[in-house]
Amino acid sequence: MTDWPLAELLPHAGDMILIDRILSFDDEQIHTTLTVKPDGLFSLPDGSLPAWVGVELMAQSVAAFAGCHARQKGNAVELGFLLGTRKFECNVEAFPVGCELTIHGIRSLEDDNGMGVFECHINAPGIEASARLNVFRPPHAAQYLEQLKESNDD
Repeated sequence: MTDWPLAELLPHAGDMILIDRILSFDDEQIHTTLTVKPDGLFSLPDGSLPAWVGVELMAQSVAAFAGCHARQKGNAVELGFLLGTRKFECNVEAFPVGCELTIHGIRSLEDDNGMGVFECHINAPGIEASARLNVFRPPHAAQYLEQLKESNDD
């Protein structure tokens, strides 16, 4: 577990921070958790959380992984991008209210240009979800976004 507030590790704010806490992390992986609440931002009328939100839970866990490593090195937390996901599979249509989900992300690949691949899993009693996330964290995100803006303005 970390002492850093999630708001200092993720480039999200307020209700957009979906995970509750970081259980552990090391050089290659992270474990986070979320207890499904009936009044969540993406809750269905019965209070459950649609399974497709699992991709965002995985992405936020990967972002928290990057944030933890940045903070360990004394660096600022940088913006990252979810480029896509492959093979998202889940054995339920929704995560029930009160269910405690454990999200596990394992880095399979990350290069010096900021491209990365993470194998991610969500587990709870009777629940299994998995996906491979392709992510991009440019070395200087603000500069990268400014270059994109300038190229779109031309």
